[in-house]
Amino acid sequence: MSEHITQAQARPSELNGELTLRPQYLSEYCGQTATKNNLSIYIEAAKMRGEPLDHVLFYGPPGLGKTTLAGIIANELGVDIKVTSGPAIGRAGDLAAILTNLNDNDVLFIDEIHRMNRSVEEVLYSAMEDYALDIIIGKGPAARSLRIDIAKFTLIGATTRAGSLSGPLRDRFGIVEKFEFYTEQEIKDILFRTANVLGIDIDDESLTELAKRSRGTPRIGNRLLKRVRDFSAVISNGDVDINITRKALDALGVDELGLEKLDRDILETIIRNFNGGPVGIETIASAIGEERVTLEDANEPYLIQAGLIYRTQKGRVASKAAYEHLGFMDLYKEPESEQIRMEV
Repeated sequence: MSEHITQAQARPSELNGELTLRPQYLSEYCGQTATKNNLSIYIEAAKMRGEPLDHVLFYGPPGLGKTTLAGIIANELGVDIKVTSGPAIGRAGDLAAILTNLNDNDVLFIDEIHRMNRSVEEVLYSAMEDYALDIIIGKGPAARSLRIDIAKFTLIGATTRAGSLSGPLRDRFGIVEKFEFYTEQEIKDILFRTANVLGIDIDDESLTELAKRSRGTPRIGNRLLKRVRDFSAVISNGDVDINITRKALDALGVDELGLEKLDRDILETIIRNFNGGPVGIETIASAIGEERVTLEDANEPYLIQAGLIYRTQKGRVASKAAYEHLGFMDLYKEPESEQIRMEV
């Protein structure tokens, strides 16, 4: 998958840097207010009972703070956290090794849990429900089952594709929380904190401009702030003002709505090549030379949230706002039906 500055997936080079920016406690965490308030109740109740927190599932687009909140939960509970990912657990033995090294009430965080091997997932069922591992020893008629008790732990799973989780796994999570895109003010508050941590001198107008173009995603906002800092260091005195900010964002190709070239290519393809749609995602991907998974995971969620495209039963449709943003109002035609039927 090609890398773009407004893609919310973390790049390997960013992981260490993100650790220094992540808040450590709920009081420091900005946004996701309903989720944060609910978790504060669940955590306090678990601490009062002296029991592990129920298993937690976080789902939503990448870059919204699922990993960060998992770490905060462990800190609030005062326990250790083990971090891994679905693709990294290739065999049941890998999972067993992780689970047998946990202590009571510890947190196990599995990112991209929807990509876990199905055979590994089945071992996880008994671990989540009974805090035990059922392991098969031997093969054929001589095979026998061995049950190993493990510590009472909390599993926190994170996924960008909740629909890809199997029903049995999804049903074993007692707490399920959806992550929403952040408001402009929430992104601005996050960027203000990031600027303080990194020692960046930035004015309020620049923070507002960055927040507008961050696609409601903290990771993208922090990435843009760092790039603006680079421009300021080279072509200015190191202080970030609105002129430097706009010059940097224009050079990066990020417009007023936070769209970059690939986003605009998607909209322009739907409008120019397919008369505004409806058109299938495979056709769009072929027309612009990108993979379908890139468009579905990295671009489409924000374009839908921003009201620039609709997902209909027949395919993707460009909205009137998309025509206006790209300056194609001369090509716009009012839809024949009064209402576009949206997919649920």
